[in-house]
Amino acid sequence: MGMCAVLYCFFMVDVFLQGLTDVIQTQQTVMVKVGEDVHLSCQLMQTKDVLQVTWQKDLPEGKKNIATYSEHYGQTVNPGFQGKVEFKDAGLKNCSIVIRKVMEQDEGCYLCLFNTFPDGSLTGRTCLQLYELHEPILQIRESNSTEETVVSCSATGRPAPTVTLNVPQQDLYFSNSSTVSVTNTNATVTVTTTAVLCGFHGNGTQVGCAARLLSVPEIQVFKTIPEVNQSSDDDHTLIRTWIPAVVVVCFTVVITLIFVLLKHKNSWSHRDVENTKALQNPLPKSPLMEKENQVIRLRSPLQEIQKGENPEFQDIVLNLSFD
Repeated sequence: MGMCAVLYCFFMVDVFLQGLTDVIQTQQTVMVKVGEDVHLSCQLMQTKDVLQVTWQKDLPEGKKNIATYSEHYGQTVNPGFQGKVEFKDAGLKNCSIVIRKVMEQDEGCYLCLFNTFPDGSLTGRTCLQLYELHEPILQIRESNSTEETVVSCSATGRPAPTVTLNVPQQDLYFSNSSTVSVTNTNATVTVTTTAVLCGFHGNGTQVGCAARLLSVPEIQVFKTIPEVNQSSDDDHTLIRTWIPAVVVVCFTVVITLIFVLLKHKNSWSHRDVENTKALQNPLPKSPLMEKENQVIRLRSPLQEIQKGENPEFQDIVLNLSFD
C-alpha cells in the first residue's frame, strides 16, 4: 500500500511538470559564447489573465528579481542589471529579454514568472551555459622520413573540447594517438592530441584538425606537410664530411706557427746573450789609443787655464813667469 502511494506521488509530480511544460514554452538550456549577447524567451501557451511577468535569476542564496513588465508600470529593470539586461519583446503572453556581453558571472538558470489571476504564478526555467572555443593550433614536426610524421593539435575551450586529427588521403592513417588535457586558471581547458601519420606521403599532403564542443559548430583547420628539401640534406652531408678535414688543416697550421715562433724566439735570445757579453768584456785598447787619451788629458787643463776656468793653474803659471 505504501509503495502504491509513493508511485502515485511520482506520477502526479510528473503530470504536474508536464502540465507546466505545456503551459510555458521555453528553452531548457541555452548555449552562448563568452562575450556575446544571449536571448531568453518565455511564451504562455494557454489563455490566462496575466497581471505581470517577472524575470528572476536562481542563485545559491535564493532567487533575485531582474526585471518586470506590466501594462500598468511598463518595463522595469532592477538596479544592478541596468545596462546588462534589456527587454526584447515585452508582453503578458510572450516576454523575452537580452543579456548583453555574457560573462562568467551571468552563467546560471533564469526563471520567467507569469503572475495570473486567480491561478497564481506559472514558472518557466531556462539555464544559460557559457562556452568558449578557440581556433585549434595544428603543428607538424618536420622529419626527413616520408613514411612517418608527428602531428599535434591543441584547442582551448570551456568546457573541455574534443580534438580530432584527420587526413583526406585514404592510404594514410594515424597511429600511437595520445591526448592530454590541462585546466587553465580562467576555467578553460586546453586539449592536445598527438599522433604519428603513417604511410607514404609526398609533397602537398594535407592534415586536418577539428575542435568540437557539445552542440556548438566545430572549428576545422588544415595544414600542408612541409616539403623535404633534398638539396639541403646534401649540403648538410657535405658539411659533415668537410668539417673533420678543416679541423685537421687548422690544427696543423697552428702547430707550425707555434714551432716557427719558438725557433725565432730562441734565435733572438742567443743574440741578446752575445750582445751582453760584448758589453761586459770590451776590446783591449791599442798603444795608439792610449797615447791619444794622454794627449787629451793634457790638453784639458791648458784649455781650462786659457779660458780662465781654473784659477789655481793660473797662479802657478804667473809665479813661474816672474821667477
